[in-house]
Amino acid sequence: METYLFWIVPIASLLALALAWYFYKQMMLESEGTPTMEKIALYVRQGAMSYLKQQYKVVGWVFLGLVLLFSIMAYGFNLQNPWVPVAFLTGGFFSGLSGFLGMKTATYASARTANAARNSLNKGLRVAFRSGAVMGLVVVGLGLLDISFWYILLDYCIPADAMNFRQIMCHHNHHAYLWHGSQHASAFRPCGRWNLYQSSRCRR
Repeated sequence: METYLFWIVPIASLLALALAWYFYKQMMLESEGTPTMEKIALYVRQGAMSYLKQQYKVVGWVFLGLVLLFSIMAYGFNLQNPWVPVAFLTGGFFSGLSGFLGMKTATYASARTANAARNSLNKGLRVAFRSGAVMGLVVVGLGLLDISFWYILLDYCIPADAMNFRQIMCHHNHHAYLWHGSQHASAFRPCGRWNLYQSSRCRR
């Protein structure tokens, strides 16, 4: 039963991403308003992307340093599971991708929301709500997709004696994902147990 229930997670992640894409396309159909509003919106987008690019440069160097540290601990001193650096990479990638998509959506939505509110407060609220929902849906969708990938890889394709799922998930990037009110990925309880390899197909 747990195996069948698990597949709800990747399906839900794909549905969340599809809904985020739908909301984004609906928001982009709205007009940015007057030429002055369009010009201001363009400047806002350029400034936001410049800020994000500079931020990612700094974060990227820190992230690279942590990857090297985890790699040395895993492959040099055998203090960590060898999959930890890889899991950290995927978590960081999806976290950064969520931030980029959220910033892009917000900068495209600002002028469209203001212009929609000129005609109707209800229309302005609808544009703002849908554009804001994109960020939340992307975070949930990419987060669940990442977790699903690691669950399938470790539970179905990696022998039980080669991996400890708890060790991986405790080191997984956690900035973008929330479970049980905690910002740490170790709060995630897949199938209500820590050891997920007792029924691994690779040993059958």
